[in-house]
Amino acid sequence: MKETREKLAQALWRIYRRPERPTSWSDGGNLPWDEPGFSERMLREHLDESHGAASRQPAERLQQINWLWSKLTLMPGAQVLDVTCGPGLYAVELASRGCLVTGIDFSPASIAYARELAQKRGFSKQCNFVELDVRQMDYRSANFNGALFLYGQLSVFTIEEAEQLLEQIALALQPGGRLVVEILDQQQVDKNDSTWWFTDNTGLWGVGPFIHLGERFWLEELAISVERFHTLHLDSGQLDEIILCDQSYTVQEMTNMMMAAGFDSVDVYPAWDGLPLYDAGEWMVFVASK
Repeated sequence: MKETREKLAQALWRIYRRPERPTSWSDGGNLPWDEPGFSERMLREHLDESHGAASRQPAERLQQINWLWSKLTLMPGAQVLDVTCGPGLYAVELASRGCLVTGIDFSPASIAYARELAQKRGFSKQCNFVELDVRQMDYRSANFNGALFLYGQLSVFTIEEAEQLLEQIALALQPGGRLVVEILDQQQVDKNDSTWWFTDNTGLWGVGPFIHLGERFWLEELAISVERFHTLHLDSGQLDEIILCDQSYTVQEMTNMMMAAGFDSVDVYPAWDGLPLYDAGEWMVFVASK
């Protein structure tokens, strides 16, 4: 007990002495998706159909998949690459329509669930789920017909990493193949600094009693949103600190990046092209053709 109290005191002083503003991309600038405990807790959020914060709710997801099917000009037998596929909710649905899908994610819990979902629904042969950091993927000349990079995940990488990822995907597509990228509309990004805190004993940030403190900063000169999370676990005195960065892009910047990566044309659809999604107005969707 004494040791825990000492650790709690040290943790509180660490929070008190934290830098006024975090540095972008420190400690990788991303959530610990591949940490087993966090991975399991995030999976629960993905599968919680009461909200759309991690994965969109089924009715909205179906609307998106119908739209993706049309814009990617998919048909039975088409090969699709799902980058940061999460628990396979899009991939398995596309497999049910006859596609052959490769899904990549480095969350062990999500990949395990995706494989189970594909098996449960009878589409194991149509789905190949790979536990891998997408920055390490190499599917050049794989001749995919289409690729997905959804829910703003391209933005959690540095500009240099995003450029490399787009290049890798372009190399993985056959001539005429298409990529769909969904990123936040820079005009809609909240550019106000903010702070919040709450207590809980379950959820994304931990198991057992904890205090969670969050801060959000907009770095205007870099067009980056940076969130800093401190989670203090009261039973152990452990303090977790996570920095999450979201790089934003103008429409022209993203279009230029896609063209430089090897795509021949880019179509832009603000607000998900009018789909009735609860947060549609926050997003820009890019369809790049090779």
